[in-house]
Amino acid sequence: MTLSAWALFALTSTLIELTPGPNMAYLAIVAVSQGRKPGYAAVAGVSLGLAIVGVAAALGVAAAINASPLLYQVLRWGGVFYLFWLAYEGWRDANEEIEHAPLGSSNMRYFWRGLITNLLNPKAAVFYVAVLPGFVEPSGGVMAQTLVLSTTYVAAATGIHLAIVTAAGAMRPLLEDPRRSGLVRRGLSGALALIAVWFAWKTGA
Repeated sequence: MTLSAWALFALTSTLIELTPGPNMAYLAIVAVSQGRKPGYAAVAGVSLGLAIVGVAAALGVAAAINASPLLYQVLRWGGVFYLFWLAYEGWRDANEEIEHAPLGSSNMRYFWRGLITNLLNPKAAVFYVAVLPGFVEPSGGVMAQTLVLSTTYVAAATGIHLAIVTAAGAMRPLLEDPRRSGLVRRGLSGALALIAVWFAWKTGA
């Protein structure tokens, strides 16, 4: 793999991750409503989910998912319903007073949610099947190149997600007013519900 090919892949990954999607909305909701630490825990879960899918792609599992309409649909609708649930939960709790999540293991709740959101995202697997192979040099070590590119993609996504949580967390002091906080949290939850609809339409294409 040439350096230019790797750089082009890194740029492609960054542009894809800058496109609004489920991760952006969910991470923004967590950072605004609970603070940066739970948001960073969610980022860790998202990153691990992307890494697991990347390793699976290197082992050929993603190709099997892409070739199995039933398995694809199970993951697809599981992801859609899970996003709707997160949106409903955010809307339901919009008027609750904003509190910092308890210190310690409680942040694992957000870690697991970030992980599940990505493991139920068939488009993540399709990305590794449809986009990543185009940057792999067949004459070289395919497995090694796939792992390098997967790591690059996860790193790009993690950097963007950390920036989202940091920026959203900075807004938290401005949302101490319950009315303003409720409006913002309902807006984010509504956006997440719309993304779930978009996700269902996009993954059905």
